[in-house]
Amino acid sequence: MTTAAVATKRKRSERMLDGIERAGNKVPHPVIMFLYLIAFVALLSAILAAFDVKVTEDVAIPVNKAELARVQDALGGSVVPYDTVSGQILEVPDVIIEEQTFEVQSLLSVDGLRFVFSSFVNNFAGFAVVAVTFIAMAGVGVSEKAGMMAALIRKLVKVAPPKLIAFFIIMVGVLSSVASDAGYLILIPLAAAAFVTLNRHPLAGLAAAFAGVACVFAVNVLITPVDSMLTEITNEAIGPTGKHLEITANLYFGIASSIVMALVAVFVTQRIVEPRLGKWDPSLGDPSYQAADASVDDEAALAEARGLKFAFRALLVMIVLVLLMTIPSGAPLRDAATGDLIGNTPFMASLIFIISLLFLVCGIAYGKGAKTINGSGDVINAVTATFAGLSGLIFMLLMISQFIAFFNYTNLPRVAAVEMAHLLERAGLGALPLLIGLILVIVLLDIIIPGVVPKWAIFAPVFIPIFVRLGVAPQTVLAAYRVGDSPMNPVTPLMVYLPFIVTVAQRYDKKAGLGTIISLMVPYVVAILGAWLLLFTGWWLLDIPLGPGSPVGF
Repeated sequence: MTTAAVATKRKRSERMLDGIERAGNKVPHPVIMFLYLIAFVALLSAILAAFDVKVTEDVAIPVNKAELARVQDALGGSVVPYDTVSGQILEVPDVIIEEQTFEVQSLLSVDGLRFVFSSFVNNFAGFAVVAVTFIAMAGVGVSEKAGMMAALIRKLVKVAPPKLIAFFIIMVGVLSSVASDAGYLILIPLAAAAFVTLNRHPLAGLAAAFAGVACVFAVNVLITPVDSMLTEITNEAIGPTGKHLEITANLYFGIASSIVMALVAVFVTQRIVEPRLGKWDPSLGDPSYQAADASVDDEAALAEARGLKFAFRALLVMIVLVLLMTIPSGAPLRDAATGDLIGNTPFMASLIFIISLLFLVCGIAYGKGAKTINGSGDVINAVTATFAGLSGLIFMLLMISQFIAFFNYTNLPRVAAVEMAHLLERAGLGALPLLIGLILVIVLLDIIIPGVVPKWAIFAPVFIPIFVRLGVAPQTVLAAYRVGDSPMNPVTPLMVYLPFIVTVAQRYDKKAGLGTIISLMVPYVVAILGAWLLLFTGWWLLDIPLGPGSPVGF
């Protein structure tokens, strides 16, 4: 292919992305857009309910072990589950498979309207993203106002090879799924600021971090809470007679996927996103977010060095405290029953708070050392200013929480998922084409059901038995599900952190909107999905174990 042809092709793809950006930025304000979506869902649910649309499926239902334990304690520990046929005591599973029928429920019916009006406050109060955002941003806000974030970025840029910054940011984004939502709220703003310091376009840094956090969310080089939940659902779908999976069943595939997809994201950042964005014009953004780019004089450099020394000491103290609360037997952050540290444990549930506390304490220590914080009033003002900057985001989250609650009430997501699963089941394809078909169905369903666990709770009881009959091991089906779950995350309208990402982008380009973010992320979605399909296919054909004692087939 000639250079001219390559240039023409590149310009054509850039024009397409520019068109996506223009169209996306013409979409009404997210608050208005979700009002329109609520109206559409209400009308569609009324039509489908009138035609009595419903589906029946096997569903993985979590068992409330805490409630069972409470009842046992209340009765003196005398109540135990047992098999009425054999009379033997049974172990209580984490989830059970139960056949359920789901009908489309109309939002315009009497019951539907009652739900709309009576649940409005609870929908928002129960929307965990709001609390997570405030808690995470409290610590980050203090660090940012104290100047620690800018100092850390300057230090990072000074010691890290510039060509590896993008890979470093993306890989940290992949690892951040261990801490659930921390990557969205902390890493993405940091990545944009780091690119400013390197005289690179901040939106490219934002996009790279967003790709690492969202597009590769379902895998990691470490064991995460998501792994434990997916494994439990898979084991329940396998049933008592099959061989159950260990939590490491996809470990090798997860490690390889994390590294390969991070490299793909680096390629997209450097070869597609940055050339399209061009050179950043600082006048387009908020001047207060150009501070990390400024050089510092000798006196300021000494204050900064002193602040970082204080912050490092505070970090060591915090690490010791966390170790004391996690390492000893019976430590507060270990599971009270099993003693586990990783999995569904207090430690994993505390990570967001621990990370925010680290930023808060280190930020205060930095401020004391650098003389940018003189008292508690400065700390409170920093948190208050940070929360004030989130006001527009909170209003958008109010409407998003209502849409998600109303959408789920209608049962439309579940009906659509089950019908697509049945369509795939009836296709009569071979094992590998059916696995690829499963991946593509999951990709489409991620638009309306973005959660990694809810989709698997729907699909595992349907597809695990089908693939077992085809000679495909459950761990392979789970690996295929992971491939399909993540790539679409950054562009689904139900991505709850999308408004926050837009807010960060507007720091550097006041005209940035939803279309800007989607046009930035489309190349990542396409490239990562394509590369992941190739990796999965090659893994299948080469019959490489997915994890320790976890082959592709039986």
